[in-house]
Amino acid sequence: MILSVSRRTDIPSYYSEWIYNRFKEGFLYVRNPLNSHQISKIDLSPEIVDCIVFWTKNPEPMIARLAEIEKYKYYFQFTITSYGSDIEKNLPNKNEIVQTFKELSKKIGKEKVIWRYDPILISNKYTYDYHLKAFSEMAQMLSGYTEKVVISFVDRYKKTRRNMSEIQMMIIDDSLMMKFALGLSKIAAKNNMIIETCAENIDLSEYDIEKGHCIDKNLIERIVGCQIKVGKDKNQRHECGCVESIEVGTYNTCLNGCKYCYANLNNEKVLANYNRYDPFSPLLCSKVTELDKITVRKVKSIKCRPSKTV
Repeated sequence: MILSVSRRTDIPSYYSEWIYNRFKEGFLYVRNPLNSHQISKIDLSPEIVDCIVFWTKNPEPMIARLAEIEKYKYYFQFTITSYGSDIEKNLPNKNEIVQTFKELSKKIGKEKVIWRYDPILISNKYTYDYHLKAFSEMAQMLSGYTEKVVISFVDRYKKTRRNMSEIQMMIIDDSLMMKFALGLSKIAAKNNMIIETCAENIDLSEYDIEKGHCIDKNLIERIVGCQIKVGKDKNQRHECGCVESIEVGTYNTCLNGCKYCYANLNNEKVLANYNRYDPFSPLLCSKVTELDKITVRKVKSIKCRPSKTV
């Protein structure tokens, strides 16, 4: 199986002790977000977990302990944007994050650290020219430390619109997306990176930008050294190219404070959940109650025949 850690919250940044404890004990629990009293028990045996995809804006708390998960195969989706604290409230200085990116890349290999410059939003402050300049500067700093950059354009979810109500966002239509594609693809190529989109309908292939797969079958096969048998993740949006994975995160627990976040309802709920955080609990920011029903989820390795590894 493939483990997603996590689309719902930044586990590497805020809950690394919890996830290391879970790997050590060999299992974790996940609540069903649609039925909170349904809990799945997930086996984390290295023989079953074929690959882990970590999603984060700051994996620094994990780096010193990576030896503890040496039996696992994994890679990182690492987001670094150009926004300030008005958009991404609780992140470290961008230069510090870039240095963390480089450190991680040196430790595990540049093919296993994917740079995400997403989502792209346009406002009076964060203009097209602003983005191109910032993207160019970051690409130069990260050149040689990654093979790929992923972009997307901000989705106007209901929660996103509410969180960003004080920011006058401009509509990004297809013509502006294509303008971005032309500029960003040239910068990426100059810095030896391929560029892909995340969950976008628009076809930008004429600019050498393909539709991406953040949980990527080809990359996972390259990392694990054999073919895997896995299909498209039907639980994701139609535009999403990811293959199937098991998500282990919990909504309303991320402390990054990003205005564009779709995973948090409000700060009050996030803080309430964070106050329940116990790094030794099988559940993230929660405990099992007498009303809960725990079911062992059937999971297995999806590896096929051997092939060349990296």
